[in-house]
Amino acid sequence: MTDSATTGPAYHGALPGYPRTSRQAEFMALADELAGRAASRAAIHDRDGTFPFDTFRDLHDSGYLALTVPEEYGGRGANPLELALAQERLARGDGSVALAATMHLMHVGMLAQARTWPAMLFERLCREIVAEGALINAAASEPGLGSPSRGGLPSTMAVRTENGWRINGRKSWTSLAPALRYFNVLAALHDDGQPPRRANFLVPAGTPGLRIEETWDNLGMRATASHDIVLENVHLPHDALLPGESERSAAVDPRGWAVVTAAVYTGIAAAARDFAVAYARSRQPGGMAGPIAELQTVQHRIAEIELLLFQSRSVLYGTAEAWQAYPERHDAIAWQLAAVKHIATNNAIKVTDLALRVVGSAGLARTLPLERYFRDVRAGLGHPPMDDAALTQIGRAALGV
Repeated sequence: MTDSATTGPAYHGALPGYPRTSRQAEFMALADELAGRAASRAAIHDRDGTFPFDTFRDLHDSGYLALTVPEEYGGRGANPLELALAQERLARGDGSVALAATMHLMHVGMLAQARTWPAMLFERLCREIVAEGALINAAASEPGLGSPSRGGLPSTMAVRTENGWRINGRKSWTSLAPALRYFNVLAALHDDGQPPRRANFLVPAGTPGLRIEETWDNLGMRATASHDIVLENVHLPHDALLPGESERSAAVDPRGWAVVTAAVYTGIAAAARDFAVAYARSRQPGGMAGPIAELQTVQHRIAEIELLLFQSRSVLYGTAEAWQAYPERHDAIAWQLAAVKHIATNNAIKVTDLALRVVGSAGLARTLPLERYFRDVRAGLGHPPMDDAALTQIGRAALGV
């Protein structure tokens, strides 16, 4: 048996009623095609821990890497719901590809929404993405800081010089590291005796003093190339300092993009579901008159999987629809974004566990994709908000505190 992106029963889709627009249909169909290509290479890149440059060339050639680039710059201007629908499909082929692409696509989507960058700089980035497949991602996490979402001050330090800035530090979990054209580096800004503050700097790949240390050798998402980057006396011009969040319009709310990461983990879970169903339909042990799909215990485990995916997709796409339709209610429903992440990632873990119980010991073989799905979804636990932070946000919203 091979990856379920190319074999097995017909995929169930995202949720009854989707796609609802021609754009959604187009993006989902493109992601399906790319998922098949990604699946054919996924096992090799996973085993070797190599970055899938070949698949990302396909993403660029197809225009997928420009889905969130504004239309006026040659992209498609996809919103969070449209991107989530596509990314769930892409993740069925290769979770690492989908997650790494998400980092770039979400970053560009949030920049397009906020429009805080100088117009010429943002347009240049967009044109490079469309024409050349340029990639951008944040370099924010650090070994000592952990997730920057918790608000700590990074140890990476940016100091003003006569000609601009000097940056020193180390960043971890920088997905896409060997393929990035631009690093959006979070640092503690030290300037004219003022208290240090968080600030972001645009650092092009190849800048002297910037190097990648290939530290990424993880249980799951092995092909994301989320290596450490080291900055040693990196000198940047004054205009490398990017506008801060305080310069964003109050009408701009980027929090809705969080649904896209949840869609990736839901897509991997869907691939595990498809594999388990196909296996149950075809596996006929000696002594049985029919396949194991006829066994009630198998039917019950598949039913549990269906319920978990139904729950994940209902919460995920229902929240994405509400976020898009009711911007005036964003603060009131923001807790639902935490719920989406918590439900989707934890359900994906449960789905892959159940799928392994359906397939049995055969599912542990490296020659089959199921054990990769099982490993990859566990990376979802580390995405913000982590479970404790998500539950705190949900509980506070319910209690009104």
